[in-house]
Amino acid sequence: MLADALEHLVRGIVDHPDDVRVNARSLRRGELLEVRVHPSDLGRVIGRNGRTARALRTVVGALAPQGSVRVDVVDVDRR
Repeated sequence: MLADALEHLVRGIVDHPDDVRVNARSLRRGELLEVRVHPSDLGRVIGRNGRTARALRTVVGALAPQGSVRVDVVDVDRR
């Protein structure tokens, strides 16, 4: 549910919505959501001084039932 909500939010921000991928992984400390976007959209998702990424983290954190969710914007070159 959280991955779908995050994917919907990010698709509304970027220029290439078909390239948006959100991978959910369960960790000991909670859930990890990795966001992968087209390389030209990376700046849009991060935002100026990280404001957009921070806002996405805030919204997803408010939707989380336990409140322990981590959202990472992953650079395409990283694996």
